[in-house]
Amino acid sequence: MAEEDRDFFDFLPPPESEPETEAGEAVERPPEGGDDPALFRPVLEALKTVRDPEIPANLVDLGLIYDLVVKKGGIVYVEMTLTTPNCPVAAAMPGEVESAIRAVRGVEEVRVKLVWSPPWTPERMTEEARLELGIL
Repeated sequence: MAEEDRDFFDFLPPPESEPETEAGEAVERPPEGGDDPALFRPVLEALKTVRDPEIPANLVDLGLIYDLVVKKGGIVYVEMTLTTPNCPVAAAMPGEVESAIRAVRGVEEVRVKLVWSPPWTPERMTEEARLELGIL
């Protein structure tokens, strides 16, 4: 890869380990099967209430939510990223996501995993977010 084709993420060291929960356990994606489609929509709507403090749009429309799994029994797994690893709210944003999801009736367990790969780019934003930010 030519040096001019490299970006910020190419210079970051590889992560040492998986992100951990408060209990110190790696955040795991639930096993396949047992999805709860009735709970999925309210969880997605709750995620849309979490906004990036620097960009006036919600995390879903910004394309920062990479994976959302909602299982029967109220287990929710979210894989998310931030616009940059140096984001000033990097430490707080996963907690905000967890709090918003926990407020949904029927949710029993929330697992939030912060990832940096693939790196976020503005192309991940929805058309709605682009319109809101005036970048169409």
